[in-house]
Amino acid sequence: MKTRKILLFIIFLSSAKVQAQVQIYDPKKVAERSVENRANSRVNQGVDRGLDKVEEGIGNLLFGKKKKKEDQPSNNQQKPDNSQNASQEENNGNNAAKANLKTPTLQTYNKFDFMPGEKIVVQEDFSQDAIGDFPDKWNTNSTGELVNIEGKPGKWLSLSKDGTFLPEFITGLPENFTLEFDLITNAEFSFYSSPFNCIIASLASPKDFAKWGRFIVDDVTGIELGFHPMNAGSSQGTASFIVYNNSSKEDMKNETNTSQFFANFNNYARVSIWRQKQRLRVYMNEEKVWDLPRALTSGTNYNAVLFMLGSFQKPEDRYLISNVRLAVGAPDTRNKLITEGKFVTTGILFDVNSAVIKPESYGTLKSIAQVLQENADIKVKIIGHTDSDGDDNANLKLSKLRAESVKAALSNEFGINASRMESDGKGESQPTSPNTSSEGKANNRRVEFIKL
Repeated sequence: MKTRKILLFIIFLSSAKVQAQVQIYDPKKVAERSVENRANSRVNQGVDRGLDKVEEGIGNLLFGKKKKKEDQPSNNQQKPDNSQNASQEENNGNNAAKANLKTPTLQTYNKFDFMPGEKIVVQEDFSQDAIGDFPDKWNTNSTGELVNIEGKPGKWLSLSKDGTFLPEFITGLPENFTLEFDLITNAEFSFYSSPFNCIIASLASPKDFAKWGRFIVDDVTGIELGFHPMNAGSSQGTASFIVYNNSSKEDMKNETNTSQFFANFNNYARVSIWRQKQRLRVYMNEEKVWDLPRALTSGTNYNAVLFMLGSFQKPEDRYLISNVRLAVGAPDTRNKLITEGKFVTTGILFDVNSAVIKPESYGTLKSIAQVLQENADIKVKIIGHTDSDGDDNANLKLSKLRAESVKAALSNEFGINASRMESDGKGESQPTSPNTSSEGKANNRRVEFIKL
């Protein structure tokens, strides 16, 4: 009876907090393990595979398995603006352990030409929603729940059931936009489980989102982008696309292998999608997997982003998504800096509470460097800005450090003479948007280049 009471109590505690235990692979060690795998045909099966089941969580509690201690300040210490991709609330941990990933360098992304849109209109980090709930601003004909992931900040939408998912706050997609999101899956994902599909669609009504599913029966218009972490040979992942033009029949499709999203070694990917009129470019991390000049139909009102799943072979298979970011407008670095004398970007991203530049910033840095290389007489002042989360002085210091990092990257990576650049930071003192929403904060976390 005593044991039964203990189990019931533990189950009650488990229901109060949902945390997805997903192993995130260290990118630096991926190559080493790949070589080992090819040489010896071995796969390390020993550490933290997949998502913990409820009974595993109970076992951990019963036998005293400890979680990693979170790296966060004391109660009387405020934290500075944390990241270009995450709000202060995310950095508090939300019961997630500190990330141990070693970020790839800028050199890894030296062919990455993606540049995010000029103005952020959506920054979905689920900060307004509770763990264990389905997001309030989304609709679905299935189910999902928000969880924490050990080693990754913020909240993640966990999806493991057949269905379609609609972010209802995205109601229009202009001819020039960028869409980005983080995608994670469990290790040892089955080839027979569904791919993760992101759809750019034209909907006559929001309720028509359910027409997009595992099998297309009704006439639809849009492009379905698929990402699967396991190919038939269990050697890589796959990326695919299918185009529909007011029909249930496929107009164009293709599939390719990619190592950028592979459950056994690299189960995390940053997906970046760039639309320029009919042209669509799709990236997984630094790799451009598709560049389709006629992916979208001219004159069609594409007005929705959907996420769609089919069935799953194994109950532990699932996808987790977060940090959905939609930006509009086409950045014109040359005209803004040379003619107008000022270029502002939210496309230079930093690690949490850090001045370390994220490698996906490469495309934006390269664009700025090209302008400076072609106009050798121009000098610029680089100014960093933060949102209002955290301590004023700490944010001011962080903004200055980030501006210095940008200056150093332009000098070290692109050969721009450091004497042509000055750096400064304004912290949170000059917001361009209200700091009352995730989108506003994301737009305030920016870097300015002022022509001197």
